Amino acid sequence: MLGSKRPVFRPTAYDYSRRKRRIPRWLVLMLTGVIIGAGGLLFIQTSYGPTRLTVEQSEQLHFDLNSANAENQRLQSQLSQTTRELEETQTSLKSQQSSLDNHDQIVDGLKKDIELFADAMPADPRGTSPGIRSASFSTSDGKLNYNILLMQDKEQADHTFTGEMHFNIQGRYPNGRTGYIDLEPVEVSVGRYAHLIGDVTLPDGVSPRQITIQIFEPGNKRAKAMRIINIR
Repeated sequence: MLGSKRPVFRPTAYDYSRRKRRIPRWLVLMLTGVIIGAGGLLFIQTSYGPTRLTVEQSEQLHFDLNSANAENQRLQSQLSQTTRELEETQTSLKSQQSSLDNHDQIVDGLKKDIELFADAMPADPRGTSPGIRSASFSTSDGKLNYNILLMQDKEQADHTFTGEMHFNIQGRYPNGRTGYIDLEPVEVSVGRYAHLIGDVTLPDGVSPRQITIQIFEPGNKRAKAMRIINIR
């Protein structure tokens, strides 16, 4: 009996032998994939992703963002103010344009009135063009003040006449002596008409009694127009 190799007695038919449990291959592959994926994601974020900010950088970023928002609000307010000013300027320009149009209408009416009066003005006694249609004088502070209307005929109004106006004065000095004085010439330019208002200096103590007005063309010694005005 000691030398026989009989199988060991098993108590029951349901007994079983223990086997070593191994990790399933599919779980190993899944865990390996997760580890590789996480490592790859970390590598990509580290190498190619945005740089993570430090606390100081984050605070500076927030400060810059708040400053940009404040500047944007300021610019928006300034834009609104500029827009209002632009609208007010446009309104003012429209009002000024309306006033200008009204002014132009008034000027056109005045031009027509002046043309009507010009046609009705008495002609120069000598019948010249340009002619001395009206003239008046006064004296003050040693000066001779003049108010003279020169006119050309309507047919010649497109041509501007340029020349000089001369005054020859017959006057009396304080000692009673009478003399003739030529004053400094005055440049004139006449289209349809020219209203000349001004003054010329008189010699000391002279009281004008008669003034001869002469209009000369440049380079011509013959008077183009002449008129004698008595002063009382």
